[in-house]
Amino acid sequence: MATPGNALCWNGKLTTMTDDALANVGPRLRSLRQERGATLADLSASTGISVSTLSRLESGRRRPTLELLLPLARAHGVGLDALVDAAAPEDPRVHGHPFDREGVTMVPLTRSGSGSLQAYQQVFPPRWRAGPAEQKVHDGFEWLYVLSGRLRLLLGPREFVLTSGEVVEFDTRVPHAFSNPFAEPAEVLTLFGPQGERLHVRARPAPREALRG
Repeated sequence: MATPGNALCWNGKLTTMTDDALANVGPRLRSLRQERGATLADLSASTGISVSTLSRLESGRRRPTLELLLPLARAHGVGLDALVDAAAPEDPRVHGHPFDREGVTMVPLTRSGSGSLQAYQQVFPPRWRAGPAEQKVHDGFEWLYVLSGRLRLLLGPREFVLTSGEVVEFDTRVPHAFSNPFAEPAEVLTLFGPQGERLHVRARPAPREALRG
């Protein structure tokens, strides 16, 4: 017997899938595969489903059928209902655990592996590297937004004092160094990655007397 376009015949019962449930199947399949650390090729080998079909299923470009979902459920070790139910979205909040890096408190604001860019909240303690700073060079771009306090940036031969509300973005192949020679902590948001969205750079050369604050 033919089944409607949004229906699956399961355990002798006709289960109708809503458009929302259909839309959830692809992301759920991708999430299960990534949790297991499996590639599309790995999953293809264990289910007999082609890589291109698996890719279209995960992206929503292929409508799921019982013949496709049964071997996938077995491969992932879950029941079929875990794939076809319109489950509530997972908690989107990121609970980053603070850690220390060279005296700076780092709080991750993105999940590990969520993309090429990683966001952090950083707190630089007062008088952090108040003396001469060693400039470093590495591949990529850095983006930084000052939430509170002041931060000194050495960028090549130039020196800047960044204050609350200011943004900088620069090529990290240019020699650079941050320090906080001031009496109050500095709190910033920063992005690390191979590229960043270009934002207006508002940093200005620092008067020498400002560094004695």
